[in-house]
Amino acid sequence: MEELINGFTGFAKKNIMQAPRFSQRAEAPTGDHLNFDPDELAEIEPQDRRWSWLEIDLNAIRNNVRVSKNQIGYGCRLCAVVKADAYGHGAVRVAKTALNSGAEYLAVATVDEGIQLREAMINAPILLLCQPPRTAIPLCLGYKIMPSIYTPEFAIEYGETAHAYGVTAPFHLAINTGMNRIGVRYDQVVEFLRSVSFHAQLDLVGTFTHFATADCPETFDFEIQARRFVEAVNTMQASGFDPGIVHCSNSAALLRYPNVHFDMARLGISLYGFHPCDETRGFYNLQPAMSVHARITDTRTLALNDGVSYGLHYRGTGGNHICTLPLGYADGFNRLLSGKTNVIFEGRLHPQVGNICMDQCMFEYLPPRREVLPRLPQIGDEVLLVGKQGNAEITIDQLAKECGTIPHEIAINFSHRMPRRFV
Repeated sequence: MEELINGFTGFAKKNIMQAPRFSQRAEAPTGDHLNFDPDELAEIEPQDRRWSWLEIDLNAIRNNVRVSKNQIGYGCRLCAVVKADAYGHGAVRVAKTALNSGAEYLAVATVDEGIQLREAMINAPILLLCQPPRTAIPLCLGYKIMPSIYTPEFAIEYGETAHAYGVTAPFHLAINTGMNRIGVRYDQVVEFLRSVSFHAQLDLVGTFTHFATADCPETFDFEIQARRFVEAVNTMQASGFDPGIVHCSNSAALLRYPNVHFDMARLGISLYGFHPCDETRGFYNLQPAMSVHARITDTRTLALNDGVSYGLHYRGTGGNHICTLPLGYADGFNRLLSGKTNVIFEGRLHPQVGNICMDQCMFEYLPPRREVLPRLPQIGDEVLLVGKQGNAEITIDQLAKECGTIPHEIAINFSHRMPRRFV
């Protein structure tokens, strides 16, 4: 008699721990495979490989440069800040567009960001907004990337390395006027310069500081920093040091405080169409450059109480039309937005529902009330997650508010799994 296993018979002589084989298909013979042309495969566009992408409006970049140039006036340089891949917008294309629209300088945050611009044949001055490791000095010199300097040890080695290569060592002096992030303390600038100025290779090209509160409603701390910076520059000049290009304005100061434009202003977040603070809204025609697009990959109709996504926190009332999009928090569509944002389909807002997944998210299609037989969304239909279509608009500012952060972080976090399409 066969042994009973969980109430069933007929398994005693079988290895029940062995995983079943669901496919008996053998490998295709070597002579049967297709010959794919790698060049033809490479021609398949990135947005045709996965249905989610960013569009970057270069005309908006041009507009924002013009707005800023008009504000700072003739004789003041404009530095386009293209760090963090131009705040997620694509550093090379944005840098070239900004330079062609009137910017004279570029600023980055890392040595490799500067190298990327040089390898794209960009010849404009590039300022590194920090002091890199001393081991990166040959890269700065070789690619003509001007570091910010605020320690004598780096300054001396920078000059010594430049001497060994037979070149000069241009730099910008960073002054700490109160933000307490980097820089020589504002009342120790002359002492610092005297400690390093003996080195003939060092070339002080510019002097700058950074404001901590230029985007805040109150102005007290901003005015303290501005006063300290002016005093530091005046003391430098009185002691025989040429500060070079004097600059301190970020986007907020550029738009709000014309008295601190000096020789150059640094255009960061507003280059991409974002207002740095509420005080500038309504006064300047900044145009957002980034929009986020996807195509529907699945549609379904829910039965009563059917759930959607991890946790099944959203449940249908019966007849709900659910559409899936191929982007998620790995693409920068923040999971904190789950159930708190919308998408735009055919000029109307529709709620995102269920938890945003790593690679996908869902929304509920709400048919127009007056249409008895509306056209339901289909696989392949385009949906807008950030941007404007008709009277419907979703902004990165709105997403940032829902996430409790700033638009800088939202824009930068859209990953390069999503290709950039420049229009």
